Amino acid sequence: MTEKPVYSGIICEFNPLHLGHRYLLEQAKRDSDGVLCVMSGNWVQRGEPAQISKFARARMAVSCGADLVAELPTPWACAGAERFAMGGVSLLHRLGCVDRLWFGSECGDAESLMKLARLLLSEEFRAALPRFLQTGMGFAAARQRAIAEIAGTETAALLESPNNILGVEYCKALVRLNSPIQPMTTQRIGSGHDCEEEIREGAILSASQLRERIRQNLSLTGLLPEPVAAILEEERRAGRAPADFRQLERAVLAKLRVMGREEMAALPDISEGLENRLYEASRCARSLEDLYERVKSKRYSHARIRRIVTAAFLNLPRESGTIPPYFRILAMNSRGRKILRVASKTAEIPVFSRPAAFFRDNGEAGTLFAQEQQWTDLYALSLPEPPACGWECRQKLCVLP
Repeated sequence: MTEKPVYSGIICEFNPLHLGHRYLLEQAKRDSDGVLCVMSGNWVQRGEPAQISKFARARMAVSCGADLVAELPTPWACAGAERFAMGGVSLLHRLGCVDRLWFGSECGDAESLMKLARLLLSEEFRAALPRFLQTGMGFAAARQRAIAEIAGTETAALLESPNNILGVEYCKALVRLNSPIQPMTTQRIGSGHDCEEEIREGAILSASQLRERIRQNLSLTGLLPEPVAAILEEERRAGRAPADFRQLERAVLAKLRVMGREEMAALPDISEGLENRLYEASRCARSLEDLYERVKSKRYSHARIRRIVTAAFLNLPRESGTIPPYFRILAMNSRGRKILRVASKTAEIPVFSRPAAFFRDNGEAGTLFAQEQQWTDLYALSLPEPPACGWECRQKLCVLP
């Protein structure tokens, strides 16, 4: 009897794929027969275009150890941590053959994060949270105070670190889906987010540090895996990188200026009259940064405002389903082909590898892919030399040995 293969999944942005990401891929591969990545498309959680296109980033991932890369559709990729995590985890869960979910965290303790996830889904937490929100606290602070009251400050302190927070959201999604996938975490290595320190060759920088160096065209020698550096240089020379949201700034502001309050109220993540702040700011803001500063407050984070503004620009639907309706492959290698053969027998959702397959789908999958084509056409305008419309369908599936 043939032993069942063991597959590991990673949910990622790889914006860009750095040395820390390569380490995570190596950890996931150690005792797996294959590694699948569910990766954000051309728009990311920061509420902006990915600095490098999803097509190039998928190729980078397979070049650095992933066996198969699938796309997390934009309505989940450009969303808060909870929805982002549910989108990625549900795709791995519904593929039906993934055994482990790997992610980086500051604590390096999957058991503690799963315990915290169950607390956050408990009736006790739901009862405690409103008492702190009513004092005027932002959600993150109120959540931490409620957990401290229930489980103590040591457990609550896990919510102070960004990768722990995302890891907890992955665990919450696993619990909600009653998924058999086992969470696995490795302690995050390298610089913290937005950390200021001397940069030397071989240093493991954060994605935000690397994006800034790419934007300024500074040296990346020894700071990226070699295949990533080579593909990035290729994309630069072709005029396809780096993407810059400032290229779209006037278009975004123009879109906001013609929207009414009711239209803004219907945007994803709008609540508690936030549409009024956005509407008033959009009447006079002269730049996106100016707009963000006018709208943000102690209660509404900069990142949340960016996502709302991007949702307005892209016409992202407020209600686009709880989980993505398809598993779309962007790149793979020979092991990825084997994973596909297994998934063809286990998947609960359609698995597509070529755009033509979507055109035969008259349901939710076909509708969402038609929107993805438009979102890619808008993304293209953020690039140094924008490709013509239709880039989504002209791009061939990347297959490496």
